[in-house]
Amino acid sequence: MFTFFMIVEILVSVILMIAVLMQSSKGGGLAGSFGGANIGTVFGVRRTSDFLTKTTTVLATLFIVLALFINLFLLPRGEGMQQSVIQSVPPPAAMPPAQQPLPTTK
Repeated sequence: MFTFFMIVEILVSVILMIAVLMQSSKGGGLAGSFGGANIGTVFGVRRTSDFLTKTTTVLATLFIVLALFINLFLLPRGEGMQQSVIQSVPPPAAMPPAQQPLPTTK
């Protein structure tokens, strides 16, 4: 179950990145992304912008909800928690005392 939701989360994040990158600040994102105005004429420039905005909003919301769901309900709690690598490394041996500086002659 955990693996399934992680795969869905990764897919949503990749699609979200693509949707964000296809947007343009001037409104020609989807139409210009594929090298022509064919897609822009199918949706219209304004409808393309609305479509990408709504898609981004839905994907971002889905991403956050999935992340919270996985973190709160699917991760194991307390039992069988492993130590981190830092905790499992033995402490270093005692350091030798600092050497005293040699006396200087005048």
